[in-house]
Amino acid sequence: MRIEAKRLTRYALAAGILAGLAAFGSVGSAVGVDAASVGGETSHTGQALDGNPAGVRALEGGGGLSLVSGRREGRRDGGGETPERGPGPASASAPSASLVRAGARQDRAPQDEVIYFALVDRFANGDRSNDRGGLSGGPLDHGFDPTHKGFYHGGDLAGLTERLDYIEGLGVTAIWLAPIYQNKPVQGAPGRESAGYHGYWITDFTNVDPHFGSREEFAAFVDAAHARGIKIYLDIITNHTADVIQYQECPQGDCPYRGLADYPYSRQGGVAGLPINEGFRGDAPSDQNIENFARLTNPTYAYTPFVPAGEEAVKIPAWLNDINLYHNRGNTTWTGESSTYGDFANLDDLYTEHPRVVEGMIAIYAAWIDEFGIDGYRIDTAKHVNPTFWTHFTPAMLERARANGLPNFHIFGEVYDPDPAGLARHTRVDRLPTVLDFGFQAAATDVIARGAGTERLARLYQADALYEGGETTAMMLPTFLGNHDMGRFATFVRQANPDASPEEELARVVLAHALMMTSRGTPTIYYGDEQGFVGDGGDQDARETLFASRTAVYNDNRLIGTNRTTASDNYRTDAPLYRAIAALARLRAETPALRRGAQLVRAYGPTPGIFAFSRVYEGTEVLIAINTSESPIQQQILVDWGSQVWRSGHGACAPRASAPGSYEVTVPALGYVVCVSEPL
Repeated sequence: MRIEAKRLTRYALAAGILAGLAAFGSVGSAVGVDAASVGGETSHTGQALDGNPAGVRALEGGGGLSLVSGRREGRRDGGGETPERGPGPASASAPSASLVRAGARQDRAPQDEVIYFALVDRFANGDRSNDRGGLSGGPLDHGFDPTHKGFYHGGDLAGLTERLDYIEGLGVTAIWLAPIYQNKPVQGAPGRESAGYHGYWITDFTNVDPHFGSREEFAAFVDAAHARGIKIYLDIITNHTADVIQYQECPQGDCPYRGLADYPYSRQGGVAGLPINEGFRGDAPSDQNIENFARLTNPTYAYTPFVPAGEEAVKIPAWLNDINLYHNRGNTTWTGESSTYGDFANLDDLYTEHPRVVEGMIAIYAAWIDEFGIDGYRIDTAKHVNPTFWTHFTPAMLERARANGLPNFHIFGEVYDPDPAGLARHTRVDRLPTVLDFGFQAAATDVIARGAGTERLARLYQADALYEGGETTAMMLPTFLGNHDMGRFATFVRQANPDASPEEELARVVLAHALMMTSRGTPTIYYGDEQGFVGDGGDQDARETLFASRTAVYNDNRLIGTNRTTASDNYRTDAPLYRAIAALARLRAETPALRRGAQLVRAYGPTPGIFAFSRVYEGTEVLIAINTSESPIQQQILVDWGSQVWRSGHGACAPRASAPGSYEVTVPALGYVVCVSEPL
């Protein structure tokens, strides 16, 4: 529980925060923080926050909390929704294609990108004729019900193509799409059904789900994005398919995991059962060959699996319908051997140790590269697949990409683990080129949303040496703040700071994006974060639509930086967070050190306060200092001895070092500065 003194401090800060955010240094009004759009309500002290505060002196320079407040002036128009400030001069702050995408897209390294992760169904509805995927009946047949958070809402590839201006204006250089392959429309036990709108319940790995459009529409989308220099990354699944296979022993679909020792492949239904699969030696790496697996003919070692009538040929390619190509051991417990052998929430778990599965998956995803020239793969549930699979699959994908003129094909696996050591293991043992940086996500949330000391970030970056390739690999890790599974960063801020003002919420979210956009790694923006979306939690609660929603549990949430909700379209390029992220993307594009520079941690502490780090590239040092406390801080920071003359990249930066090797920064509360050294 928060002490009263801290609460009163926050109340006193509220009126001045907007001015501090608006004073975004060199990007100025590009942040687009509009007092009217942020407020629309009164502070805890009763002072209205919806006008443009007069007499508010912002700290010169970086965005953050201003500690000097004044009286409120201004009004809301008509007492309804507050109009947000039009683009005006801030439009110039969107990164230009010439800056961000200079040269051929194929020549850009993964760390040069700004990734935008979108669920197709929740982004834009460009063609209402495909809302039901060509299926008849009701929602339990076709899966379309925009009032239900777990069903299709109508977004499609046509909508994405129509909205490429919006995505490009944010400074995005690569779009990562949630799976687009044909899914089982609806699955789940009676009363607990949901739809495959997210794309992870695949039946046909070779085609686009008709709810999203066609292969031709996907090709048109890829071509349109490539014409703008924007890369396309596809989300892929090799671990499982849709839930088709059932077990006779568990008609409710709730079979617990049955392990290798108690239910060996050599006996039917357990160690006391009849001998089966004579000559099969198991699936150790040395035995993962066709000759050995040809002896695995009876899948009843743990359960009695079967395919319901009418679904015998539902999976494409046809080899996926062979029941012997699945583990068939019941639901994973997420630990031990079950992590790779168990069914992922009833989904059919592929026997990825089997050479036929390896060969088949390589053929499937090589074909998508050949036909569409996509630029990368995000690998779903990578930690739930055996390591030897990846030692075959990943080199095959990279080779096929190179054959298609794509030398910088970006592959990153989903390893849901906040421990850098656990993440790094998959780059060494599995030989995955990179993994999603769940370590960064956890540390940024702890420090900026939850008030942990900034030493938490220092520990994160110290672990970069653990990755195969060390800091070079860490530079390519996709960093992110929230996603479709765990939830949005803004949600974590609101949960951890229930008495924070709207202005403080916005300041914390902007600060987190500033850290992500300037630190090592490839920043990844979760769709809707740029509009201030705040869900009620993770999974379905974090998957709102950018087009006007009809889902009540989405529409009752006030967004960050505005008094709008998801009940109306949210493609506003003047939204405060859209402007802030676009300004950061431009700064990143203009400053090679922020994309490719080696990172040196300069300052940190056991409590909220300064976290400073340098990015050094080709003789240029860029110093970034973020302030996670609610008070401004002036501090000397260690820098290179040759970094004597400085200019501002963002915020107020002193023109010269205080002394060789020492530079003074003044950072507003919940703000940041970016200072760039100049050659002597």
